[in-house]
Amino acid sequence: MVKLKNYNDRMKLFVLLLTFITLISCSSHHYYTTKIEGKKISISENQNGIPSIENYIKPYKETIDKDLNEVLAYCPENIEKTGVWQTNMGCFLADITLEKSNPIFQQREQKNIDVCLLNHGGIRTIIPKGNVTARNAYEVMPFENSAVVIGFKGAQLLEIANFIVTEKKPHPLAGMTFTISKDNQVKNILIQGKPLELEKVYHVVTSDYLSNGGDNMIFFKKGVSRCDTNYKLRNIIIDYFKDVDTIRINKDVRIIQE
Repeated sequence: MVKLKNYNDRMKLFVLLLTFITLISCSSHHYYTTKIEGKKISISENQNGIPSIENYIKPYKETIDKDLNEVLAYCPENIEKTGVWQTNMGCFLADITLEKSNPIFQQREQKNIDVCLLNHGGIRTIIPKGNVTARNAYEVMPFENSAVVIGFKGAQLLEIANFIVTEKKPHPLAGMTFTISKDNQVKNILIQGKPLELEKVYHVVTSDYLSNGGDNMIFFKKGVSRCDTNYKLRNIIIDYFKDVDTIRINKDVRIIQE
């Protein structure tokens, strides 16, 4: 009986040990990066029989160039980005952004966009006189920004006007006009040709970058509603080019300084 008891005790210890080892082996292991090494690999015109990178990408480049260089419309004069309170380029971009985004917003929300506000710094170049292509659109708007519609109380639109006066930059603006008085105050604000109502909700289309407070436009965070159109600003330009034969250049005065 003594020997049997000792045998049972040993078996229990063995089972416990086996269970402990199994639990340890099944536990997850954590690995950490302790060292990163790298080396410079030179790329020659022909290395070890491998075609050059230029030849490798040539078919893709030719296809892309063909798409980008296709003539889409005609520009009757240079569309510039220089100006005091507004520019031809800014007015053009704001106009077509409002025009092209509005049908999407109407379909989704059964409402109209009232105003467009973009940022002058987002315009990278001009559109020269002559034939225009998709490449022009990429050069003007190289970023992946999309159009977003923000709902605002009228009081925030007053804040937008004051921001423009303080910034003293020709930010692209459409659907909204106002006057700057001699003492640098904003007055006579009109939205779609009608006087501003402080309690009314208006809808402003802008870029997703600005809608999140970019370029110090933090007033966009005060919006009461938001609609992401997923329509890239660059595609708006390209689609506009495709829809017209000759680009319309609207030179309406939007900001008057006394």
